[in-house]
Amino acid sequence: MFRHILILALVLGTAASGAVAQRIETALVAGGCFWCVESDFRRVEGVTDVIVGYAGGHTEDPTYNAVTRGGTGHLEVAQISFDAEQVSYAQILHLFMRSIDPLDDGGQFCDRGESYTTAIFATPEQQAEARAAVERASTELGQPVVTPVRDIARFWPAEEYHQGYPFSSELVLTRFGPLTRAQAYRRYRAACGRDERVRAIWGDDAPFANR
Repeated sequence: MFRHILILALVLGTAASGAVAQRIETALVAGGCFWCVESDFRRVEGVTDVIVGYAGGHTEDPTYNAVTRGGTGHLEVAQISFDAEQVSYAQILHLFMRSIDPLDDGGQFCDRGESYTTAIFATPEQQAEARAAVERASTELGQPVVTPVRDIARFWPAEEYHQGYPFSSELVLTRFGPLTRAQAYRRYRAACGRDERVRAIWGDDAPFANR
């Protein structure tokens, strides 16, 4: 019960009103489609920014087309900035692990291939917390988790088109006709089965899929 209350509090927000000092830290994670990670974590109280991009590969200035085509070694990632006075790195990772399918090493949901696989990119100071988050997830599921903890890597921001996509009112042409990017994103997420699969794995502990 306490765990469920903690997750709900983190997602819905419980900060008291009034100005407080901020201590901004960052988490770099790969959770499949980076739009989905951005959409999820912008809901979390204490998160100050989410920038989507690429990390972990061997090419410089990667582009979306090159990364998703394969061969660059890069993953789609999200750089999550958060106020550590409101939410801890451990709590960010707790939510992250329960927003993905950590049992799938071939991609995430309908998005397949290396660029859509999961990972936590951790600084030396973050390594212990990151490994503990993976171990806790594995224990809770009773199965080995395939999400690796990797050394921190250079973060390359994605093209401007991808930033804030799930919230954008700009129009895009789809097979359903013109939609806002936000509408197109919601259709993609539903069709991809992300929330359905996350609920099947995590049940009541899925912080975003159960809202």
